[in-house]
Amino acid sequence: MKTISILTPCYNEEANVEEVYTQVRDVMAGLGRYRYEHLFIDNCSTDRTVELLKRIAGKDTNVKVVVNARNFGHIRSPMHALYQTCGDAVIGIVADLQDPPGMIVDFVREWEAGYPMVLAIKRTSGENPLMFWIRKKYYRLINRLSSSETFENYTGFGLYDRRVVDIVKSFNDPYPYFRGMIAEIGLPHKQLYYDQPARKRGFTKNNFYSLYDMAMLAITNLSKVPLRLVTFTGFDSAALCLMVAFGYMVYKFLFWNNFSVGTAPLVIGIFFFSSVQLISVCLLGEYVGSIHTQVQKRPYVVERERVNFEYEPDLPKAGHIAELSAMNGAIKGEQLEHHRAEHVEAAAG
Repeated sequence: MKTISILTPCYNEEANVEEVYTQVRDVMAGLGRYRYEHLFIDNCSTDRTVELLKRIAGKDTNVKVVVNARNFGHIRSPMHALYQTCGDAVIGIVADLQDPPGMIVDFVREWEAGYPMVLAIKRTSGENPLMFWIRKKYYRLINRLSSSETFENYTGFGLYDRRVVDIVKSFNDPYPYFRGMIAEIGLPHKQLYYDQPARKRGFTKNNFYSLYDMAMLAITNLSKVPLRLVTFTGFDSAALCLMVAFGYMVYKFLFWNNFSVGTAPLVIGIFFFSSVQLISVCLLGEYVGSIHTQVQKRPYVVERERVNFEYEPDLPKAGHIAELSAMNGAIKGEQLEHHRAEHVEAAAG
């Protein structure tokens, strides 16, 4: 009997966690032919979310809970939870019930048909129409900028075979853009369309900064086009300057006594090119910041506690680190003794 892992990240979702647990449990009971685990990862909620999750886990051993030591953000926390799953397939479902748990049946059916990835694509959304329109334009922009084809109106909701999860792990990205990874993998996939319902209880935790962070993460991970645009803009601006300067020179020669340049063109030119430089520096800063995050290689999260797990977190063990340190020390010691012996032999000779 195969196992399916259901993954639900949450932060201050006390109004929804019991409902999403109940709906997932009922769907999996209807399937019947699979074992399952429902893994909740809590990003250090300040309400009763953790209390409710522990109560649920105490009654149902299929429910596993990871509680983070602090809020590590909406990008790193779900990826850490993905690493902790052990199912033959993993399904990600958000806690606010905007990802309908009933689609699990459709996901499993397509997975059984041989698709390693089953992706849910939003057809309509119950959110603010203006926000949905902006999201559609954003997804279209990312698709045009990306070097590989991405999936428009895809939020990460879907089913992923264990093989896909292992490939995602091999990326070893400390600040991953999951949707971009799925597009980059390129394995056969099935797209299922759905109408996203509006949030019924609570309120979204995404603010302008988190949305901007996700947007820039997608651009810096998937495309070099903005950097090329900066280069092209520099060449175009230089050519424009030369043409304007040549035009002014010709006009001055033709109307020497009547033509006065004035300060307005100078001021406008300075502000225009200063703005171009500022935008270019900011864009370069986003890419440098992405490189800085990659170099740091920090863990996705630090766990405060976990419930109903039979194994330790999928992280380097302290014992392994100590063994590696001891091994490195022994190697360095052997190298030092070898150099000393060579020095003694040279001195004796």
